Amino acid sequence: MKINLEENWQKIRIHFSKSIKANMHVSIASVNEEHQPTITPIGSLFLNKYQTGFYFEKFASKLNINSKTNKNICVLAVNSNKWFWLKSLFKMSFSEYPALKLYGKLGTKRQATQKEYRAFERRVRKTKRLKGSSYLWEDMKMVREIKFTKGEKINLGIMTKEN
Repeated sequence: MKINLEENWQKIRIHFSKSIKANMHVSIASVNEEHQPTITPIGSLFLNKYQTGFYFEKFASKLNINSKTNKNICVLAVNSNKWFWLKSLFKMSFSEYPALKLYGKLGTKRQATQKEYRAFERRVRKTKRLKGSSYLWEDMKMVREIKFTKGEKINLGIMTKEN
């Protein structure tokens, strides 16, 4: 089910925010030089205005390699919040998107701006006192830009009919 990116971009951004809050990541699919699909979990994806976004590319080595031969990607964001799903199952309808796919092209890899780094810091601030936090999120300096070209709502039958 296609979704108009321009008209629905704010709703899409809200959905992605809820999905990352529930799952701590989204999944980005890319294709390697042998035309095999690979999926990378990314916890640092941010959606900007005008159907663009970026993610911090510290661990996304497959995306970096695959972008050299094929810049096309697909991002899946599922809102798997338990209460959202239980409420939807009880009402027999989703009040908002349960899942969305965005298609796009990987862009430039570059140094993160201060604004981008501060957004990432806000996202992980609750984990700062944990030992593993510095192992994962220290030295997050490089971002990869994304330009999104189309989107799809995930169809879950009659429960998603009105979304």
